[in-house]
Amino acid sequence: MTSYLNGFGDVRLMYRLVLAVDVENYTAKPSREQLRVQTALRAVLHEAAQDVGLDQRDWYEQVSGDGELIVLPEDVDVPVVVGDFTRRIEVALGEFNRYRDGNARLRLRMAMHHGTLTPGPFGPAGDAPICVSRLLGATPLRRLLAEQQDRDLALIVSQSLYQDVIRTGFCSLDPVDFRPVRVNAKGVQYYGFVQTRDIWESSSLGASAVLRIRSMADSASVAAAMKRAKVNDADNEQDRDLKGTADDGRRFNNWFVSA
Repeated sequence: MTSYLNGFGDVRLMYRLVLAVDVENYTAKPSREQLRVQTALRAVLHEAAQDVGLDQRDWYEQVSGDGELIVLPEDVDVPVVVGDFTRRIEVALGEFNRYRDGNARLRLRMAMHHGTLTPGPFGPAGDAPICVSRLLGATPLRRLLAEQQDRDLALIVSQSLYQDVIRTGFCSLDPVDFRPVRVNAKGVQYYGFVQTRDIWESSSLGASAVLRIRSMADSASVAAAMKRAKVNDADNEQDRDLKGTADDGRRFNNWFVSA
């Protein structure tokens, strides 16, 4: 996939699945630990891709110290990436973190969107890479990872990706485990869905995993939340709380937060 960004001879608009990952608290780590984190992140992504049949040689990867932006090829199976690949990342993280505590654990935020982009001299330009970058930095996503210390992965997908792939049941992720959020960034509003269910719990078999689901909301409440998340009056919605009750009585307030 790297070849499509070589030069300007054939500049065209294309639709691609784009994902971005970022390591929690990377800059606070000493240099040697940063190197270990980079190596671990590379291994986790490679293992997850290999397990679901994705060929990383077909990816375009724009790497930063604490994460990367990945553009998948045109013919990639989107439901497999959104569902199975995400699950395998979570399993790989669980296995890596099994005997690690605190700052030694590798914990990630991940964002996905399927949209338009075009080649650029410094990497892909357009709606898709901007959207995933804004969603990746969303305050609700950061808060979820910070508050749930037993979680290794915090996932957010764009509203369109949720509607097309997750809500329709074409991937292995359950739509009732997602909650809508709005991100205000540099005067632009982005809408996404954060996965709020419990994390994977690795079994004693290691490579296999058992998913324990505690639903954060039923289908009706998700539909109602989606309706409230639509753009009606941006000024009025700025202070609106999205409230949902989990089975342990927790309230999810103030999910519509600027990032």
